[in-house]
Amino acid sequence: MRITDLKISISGIRGIVGSGLTPQLLIKFAEAFATFIGGGRVAVASDTRPTAEMVKAAVFSGLLSCGASPIDLGILPIPSLQVYTREGGLEGALAVTASHNPVEWNALKLIREGGHFLYPLEAEELLDLYYQGRFERVAHPGHLEKDEGAFEVHLRKILAFADCELLRSRPLRVVVDPCAGAAAPYIRRFLQELGQEVEVIHEDFGQEFPRNPEPVAANLGALSEAVRRWGADLGLAQDADADRLAAVDETGTPIGEEYTLALAIEYYLKRKRRSPVVVNLSTSRVIEDITRQAGVPLWRTKVGEINVAQEMVKRQAWIGGEGNGGVMVADIHRCRDSFTGAVLLLEYLAFTGERLSTLKNRLPAYVMLKDKVPTTIKESRVILRQVEQAFPGGRLDLTDGVRMEFADFWFHVRPSNTEPVLRLLVEAREAGLAEEVLTRIKEIL
Repeated sequence: MRITDLKISISGIRGIVGSGLTPQLLIKFAEAFATFIGGGRVAVASDTRPTAEMVKAAVFSGLLSCGASPIDLGILPIPSLQVYTREGGLEGALAVTASHNPVEWNALKLIREGGHFLYPLEAEELLDLYYQGRFERVAHPGHLEKDEGAFEVHLRKILAFADCELLRSRPLRVVVDPCAGAAAPYIRRFLQELGQEVEVIHEDFGQEFPRNPEPVAANLGALSEAVRRWGADLGLAQDADADRLAAVDETGTPIGEEYTLALAIEYYLKRKRRSPVVVNLSTSRVIEDITRQAGVPLWRTKVGEINVAQEMVKRQAWIGGEGNGGVMVADIHRCRDSFTGAVLLLEYLAFTGERLSTLKNRLPAYVMLKDKVPTTIKESRVILRQVEQAFPGGRLDLTDGVRMEFADFWFHVRPSNTEPVLRLLVEAREAGLAEEVLTRIKEIL
């Protein structure tokens, strides 16, 4: 087994099915989760990977053996699962999804009472249970039930939040690519409820993903082509578990996930409510420009949805997110939610009557470059110190790896939460400068 075949961390358990990720490990992890939450009702949902049923069967077995009662929600977007968990007052939930990883991967994401991911200290406590094998097995297992209407809970909340009168009075032509993932059974009806003219590509699910699930520009060729062919106002792309959103403008040009979040925040602050904003340390500087213009404070956190969510509560922020297209709106739930992100973009276009390219081009333009290098935990500590020493004079933040900020560029180098790699990110006004800084960092590595 290669080290890349399996990763067990505070983010959950993730691996390649048939290699690193086995039913035995999944059962053990589910037992640890049931023991940690003390039993009770646990929602379980999956994306559309062919291995989902095998993983769920193992999860159900582990939960039941330790006194928990799982609720099988079938295929469901992860933000819908989080909303369902909170609204139903459940003890927790498990999402069977490897998010943007290729189809041969699968994973468990751990959700606590209230519909949020486990806090870091809670996740470490659960990992202790897992590694020590201290499970509270019971003589009388819990019981399994099903709920096929879980998405309706999420839908009702969004429809109450959205300006449906505006959207239905100025319908847009929208092409959506859910990547045959968890949003595929729901996204067409969702947008039709909002009065939009909808075309969906990659809607059939249950086999291979038709593209790499990560909704970055390189993977959106089919969506761009469909936008041009259909003469659409915009295109929207989701990842396999539907927490991330990317957009393509009316010319078929991807605007970048950073600008998905930027436009959503800009519109929310202009028309929904003034609020502090929370984003992670890897999110574009364009958010600073937007919050400065709006006259509201901006706070940054470690990478990870739960870190942003916690800070949103602390700062009483109603909007935030992560620059990978993860829009988080407290009116619905403090989680990354591609459905709510889509509503904000659609409302922005309908309210202004502008094209998406126009709205994007009004924002400051930055060039962001990303890369990653394989490394061990021991090696990463040494490398991070070397990077810090090689760039003196910048504003240093050691909250999450090394983030250095200078007048005309900034970079962030940090250990990944989901892979045994260091993630590298550089942003600058000029492409040449961004490339120069990234090259210099990679030479150090």
